Amino acid sequence: MKTTPNTETELSIAAVERDTGLSKDTLRVWERRYGFPTPKRDSNGERLYPQHQVDKLRLIRRLLDTGHRPSRIISATPEELGALLDAQRNKASSPEQQVREQALLQYVRLHRSSELVSGLHQALMKQGLQRFVLETIAPLNEAVGEGWMRGEIDVPEEHLYTEQVQNVLRSAIGANAVSGGHPRVLLTTFPDEHHILGLLMAEATLVPEGASCVSLGTRTPLADIRGAAVGGNFDIVGLSFSIAYPARQAIEGLIELRAALPEHITIWAGGAAVKGKQRRLPGIRVINGLTDTVAALHEWRAAHPG
Repeated sequence: MKTTPNTETELSIAAVERDTGLSKDTLRVWERRYGFPTPKRDSNGERLYPQHQVDKLRLIRRLLDTGHRPSRIISATPEELGALLDAQRNKASSPEQQVREQALLQYVRLHRSSELVSGLHQALMKQGLQRFVLETIAPLNEAVGEGWMRGEIDVPEEHLYTEQVQNVLRSAIGANAVSGGHPRVLLTTFPDEHHILGLLMAEATLVPEGASCVSLGTRTPLADIRGAAVGGNFDIVGLSFSIAYPARQAIEGLIELRAALPEHITIWAGGAAVKGKQRRLPGIRVINGLTDTVAALHEWRAAHPG
């Protein structure tokens, strides 16, 4: 990363890949085909991306995940991209959900943690754990992320939100957990992935279905994942990859883990970094969203009766 006086931050192509989840190859192809992004070059000829272009790339990546094509959106302004994201989210939610989301977002912006926690608990009590994750937390995560990219939510506010949501989910998971559930699912992330919210959301989806989940937390070395999975007699290893995790690195690590684990242990991989990558991950079940988590569980149980 390079910073010069009186100029915005410039990121290397590797840093942009980590930040946005867009591969280096994709960035280069878009540069040639669409004329965006338009990186500068350092003294060695290496690409340097201005921060405002990285911010726009994040918005584009989110829209790609909802089915938009790069050729249709890459020339849009950040404001137009933000409006598309708002329209996409509003289309998928009811008026009641939109009102609740705006109220919770306002609590985040005003640093009103007690009101935020109270609002989250009210939604949890009304919806139940699975619906709460799907209908409140998932869209709220997107709204907070988009607010951060637009500069409407700063880093302390994002941290406040994440911390309170994690606390609510952990408490609810503990209240819903049952002993002796089946299958036994080990949840974690790879060493360079520190985002835990995806794991908690997956656990909150599985526990009400009677699965027995154990989380190792984040950043677990592959050898330790294998040791825990085999030593603990787990049926499934579930891994989460956020939008910031490089897809190529996720795929390579998953293939290595698949080769290291006994065949009878199933691997599930979910999150934005691996979405749509099923063809490149033979022997691994790619989870495309929270609803698909339940479908994957039913598939596993059908294949392992009794």
